Amino acid sequence: MSTNRVLAFLELLQARPGLTGPELAERLEVDVRSVRRYVRRLEDLGIPVQAERGRYGGYRLMPGYRLPPLMLTGDEAVAVVLGLLAGRRANLTVGEGAAESALAKIRRVLPDALRDRVGAVEDMVGLTSRSARSAAVALRPSGATLLTLADAARRRRRVRLAYRSYRGENSERTVDPYGLVFHAGRWYLTGHDHRRGEVRTFRIDRIGQVAATEEEFPAPGEFDPVAHVMESLAGVPYRHEIEVVLATTMEEARRRIPPTVAALAPADGGVRVTGRAERLDGMAQMLAGLGVPFTVVGPPELREEVRALARRLHEWAGQPSDADRR
Repeated sequence: MSTNRVLAFLELLQARPGLTGPELAERLEVDVRSVRRYVRRLEDLGIPVQAERGRYGGYRLMPGYRLPPLMLTGDEAVAVVLGLLAGRRANLTVGEGAAESALAKIRRVLPDALRDRVGAVEDMVGLTSRSARSAAVALRPSGATLLTLADAARRRRRVRLAYRSYRGENSERTVDPYGLVFHAGRWYLTGHDHRRGEVRTFRIDRIGQVAATEEEFPAPGEFDPVAHVMESLAGVPYRHEIEVVLATTMEEARRRIPPTVAALAPADGGVRVTGRAERLDGMAQMLAGLGVPFTVVGPPELREEVRALARRLHEWAGQPSDADRR
């Protein structure tokens, strides 16, 4: 018998008391016999369910019986906590301290073991301000994976995991997890990879089985998981190496260019931008959108893409509008 089905049945009894067996079966996508089994299962757990016959009969909880205010699975608890954290990060909460009080209430009603693991998610997950890309929306890791990694990071316990690289190569890794980061619709784990002997960034949706060990690893000091992930993404080996000089200040360049896109350094009369790109036309559009003068140092193909973009914009700007045609 599925525990999730029983919980869903209990939620229906709370929300819609009086539903008949066939109505409950339809909503749960089971047969009426399964509904009767769910009733017996709840009664075994000490939750009294009344079955009333007749035109207005149906199933309902015994009058006066009070359930705990929340019954969440591990995945549901993680989803709620992450939603509150993201809302707080984006300043989408309402009322002073609303997110903090909501998190405190959730922690109070969770079982001890789950409360500790969900608390680890709250402590160990870093969120960036970059919005999710549509291509990454479906890349959702399981709640169990997030709970295991977050708990191991907080307790400083080494993990063993199965990992699939972007080339599709499978490997077994032993990792000291330093933190989890959510950026642009994807989850990342950063930590010391014993196979490579260095700190690495892993896509969590590419992690298969993961298990925490009792091996403790030393604290990483003042390590910033978010900063490391952002730097790692900026160094992804895309096809083209880019170098551009912007006629602006370092402060303005940092405000306009995310650290995952390129590295910035002072240059004579401006800011030197270096990085890599898979598509030069996209890089040309990004540079044009900055709204500041720039000089393309390389590659020459990027210079041609910028010229081609300028020609297209000039052509589009010269096309008559509907008002001009009248």
